[in-house]
Amino acid sequence: MQEHIKSIEEKIEELNQKRERIQLGGGQERIDKQHAGGSLTARERITALVDQDSFLESGLFAEHRCTNFGMQGKPMPADGVVTGAGSVDGRLVHLACQDFTVGGGSAGEVHCRKIVQMMQASLKTGSPFIVVNDSGGARIQEGIESLSGYGQVFYNNVMLSGVVPQISLICGPCAGGAAYSPALTDFIIQTRSACMFITGPSVIKAVTGEEVTAEQIGGPAAQMNISGVVHFVAEDDRDAMAICRRLLSFLPSNNLEDPPQWEAEEVILPDKYLNSIIPVDSRQSYDVRDVVSRLVDRADFMEVQEHFARNIVIGFARIQGRSVGIVANQPAVMAGVLDIDASDKAARFIRFCNAFNIPLVTLVDVPGFLPGVEQEYGGIIRHGAKMLFAYSAATVPKITVVMRKAYGGAYLAMCSKDLDADRVISWPTAEIAVMGAEGAVDVIFRNEIRKSDDPKAKRQELIAEYKESFSTPYAAASAMKVDDVIEPAETRRYLAMSLDILHSKREFRPQKKHGLIPL
Repeated sequence: MQEHIKSIEEKIEELNQKRERIQLGGGQERIDKQHAGGSLTARERITALVDQDSFLESGLFAEHRCTNFGMQGKPMPADGVVTGAGSVDGRLVHLACQDFTVGGGSAGEVHCRKIVQMMQASLKTGSPFIVVNDSGGARIQEGIESLSGYGQVFYNNVMLSGVVPQISLICGPCAGGAAYSPALTDFIIQTRSACMFITGPSVIKAVTGEEVTAEQIGGPAAQMNISGVVHFVAEDDRDAMAICRRLLSFLPSNNLEDPPQWEAEEVILPDKYLNSIIPVDSRQSYDVRDVVSRLVDRADFMEVQEHFARNIVIGFARIQGRSVGIVANQPAVMAGVLDIDASDKAARFIRFCNAFNIPLVTLVDVPGFLPGVEQEYGGIIRHGAKMLFAYSAATVPKITVVMRKAYGGAYLAMCSKDLDADRVISWPTAEIAVMGAEGAVDVIFRNEIRKSDDPKAKRQELIAEYKESFSTPYAAASAMKVDDVIEPAETRRYLAMSLDILHSKREFRPQKKHGLIPL
């Protein structure tokens, strides 16, 4: 009997059938279940993220090699993760998207190898790496091989760090060791229905006796508001992809490039609204985001970690088309004081901006570091030092605007001239001093006030004198700690001109492996 030799048409038909079967992932029933839960499939997420028809898949036919615990011959299409390259707004990205319809998105040897290959491709091509997490965790049947796979992912996260931007999207479960890979990336975007934690409710109950839900320990409210692990919260999968696209628009593709530059306004007119935005009474609060919106292009400010350590505001914006990182005290929350969480939040953001050539604009209205036993026991000295380290180590253009209070060590930590800020400007409302006038007078003139015929009147008189002599920007300007005192209405123009002048800044530091930030 003569063996039938397949024609090229038959082979192509076989290929197309295989591709269609694999691209269905875990099958239509599981896809329907994914949709019923309000989630997109892995391939639908990729379609929502990248430019139309730009995705080129890699590793479609990859399969596991496990033969243990009933895994032999068990199909795992694409081994539960879709990997490849595409473009976002015309710029190359590499990505990996876990497919929960295939084995619950569990990660085994081949699954992790596919992710690592994309990470290494990002490194070679200087393109951002994006990973979408939706997985039940390590593939237990593969034992040490799955753990080894995670270890390789972690190692490559570190190799990519500071070279290309890394963004993690949490669109489903992300538990156990799997959560450490997102923690090693630059930004985490979590959907409201997703959960991320190291130990789940059942393990916590068994070990500690505490009863909690997955949402309580791993939902976006916990991981954004309390732990500060998450940077953005998305309503659903499509919103997560939109946030990712917007974030990428502010970032360069790698550490050797400048961020994308957009078209600038021809003329910047004075903004008189800024002249009255700061309350005359320094005890009154205001929302610093109102200031930010007046300084940046089209009032477009992408705030990072909006609900964590709200006493400091960080985020991305553009000034005359140039991407900038904004760091600003928030007087509307805890009077804008710096504490442990605010210091960590700001320092990490500063270091990211420095790694990727994004100039830093710092808006200062800070009464000091938060006093208290809890803060001291928590290591406020160590955490506050992170800001000093981050700003001092940063070589990107650094421009500081002192709007109102700038007291003591917190003034220094907010990128003072002494931390090598390139430009420090002040508004006439600024109060730059070791401490507030009231506290300073109580220390310096304690005896004089006590011996006075009218201690209360004498104290007010001395406070007024202290403010006139020291709590003004002019004393700092005369000592060249402030480059200029300007009308607030001129701030946007000053920032734009300074960014243009400093664009070619080059700064060299002592040769070393790396500095030792107080972790």
